[in-house]
Amino acid sequence: MAYWLMKSEPDDVGIDHLQAEPQRHFVWTGVRNYQARNFMRDQMQPGDLLLFWHSSCPEPGIAGIAEVVAPAHDDPSQFDPASPYFDPKSHPDKPRWQCVDVRFVRKTRLVSPAELRQHEALLGMTVLARGNRLSITPVTPEEWAYLQEHVL
Repeated sequence: MAYWLMKSEPDDVGIDHLQAEPQRHFVWTGVRNYQARNFMRDQMQPGDLLLFWHSSCPEPGIAGIAEVVAPAHDDPSQFDPASPYFDPKSHPDKPRWQCVDVRFVRKTRLVSPAELRQHEALLGMTVLARGNRLSITPVTPEEWAYLQEHVL
């Protein structure tokens, strides 16, 4: 099992959306960064757990926990001209973008980046690195355990 942090805008898909439909598999579409795509394509597996991070909002931070429930597959939004994630350079016979499916595990209290920075054991988290904008980042087993025991 691996651990991840995945960012989403709460107005688009927030932890409350997942909580409202706990059995639903949410397709994590719209990732348009090659490194984040590669994490999904090459490393994420069903059963992996993730920190669900609210981003691009007044109060960003960890809002809950979700689980990867389907391995990487073609992101359907890349082929849809009506989608904001449409990629005209991507073709069904040679797709550029992948996605995974996730589902709700549990909601947590909102844990801000400022609060995370108060814990020395978490200062190495990729999400806290200056200039980091990736929507998907790995979380070490040590960081995950510390979060579960001391923060969440």
